Amino acid sequence: MFLKSAGCVLVCLSLVLSTGVLAAQDPTRPPDARAPGKEVAPPRKITLGSILLAGDRRVAVIEGTALEEGESYDGIHVHRIHRNKVEVTDQGQYRVLYPETLPQVRKSQ
Repeated sequence: MFLKSAGCVLVCLSLVLSTGVLAAQDPTRPPDARAPGKEVAPPRKITLGSILLAGDRRVAVIEGTALEEGESYDGIHVHRIHRNKVEVTDQGQYRVLYPETLPQVRKSQ
């Protein structure tokens, strides 16, 4: 009887080890350590050159390309063009682009 139960234990133990249940746990890892995941790349720099609003027409110049609402270019999809910002998705991530500020001109004395 003992041999049958010991054999069952060995079979069960070998099944557990072969499935990797115990092998997946690292005993040296601190208890609060998270498993390494996919690192998120920082968003790429997108240049919004200018915004044109004329009647019903709305155009944004993004990366040197004129785009209207609903158009896409190089993974960038334009959703909404406002007078001071443009709402886009860049490769699936929602972003808001603002035109680069012009250098301030000061009067010399």
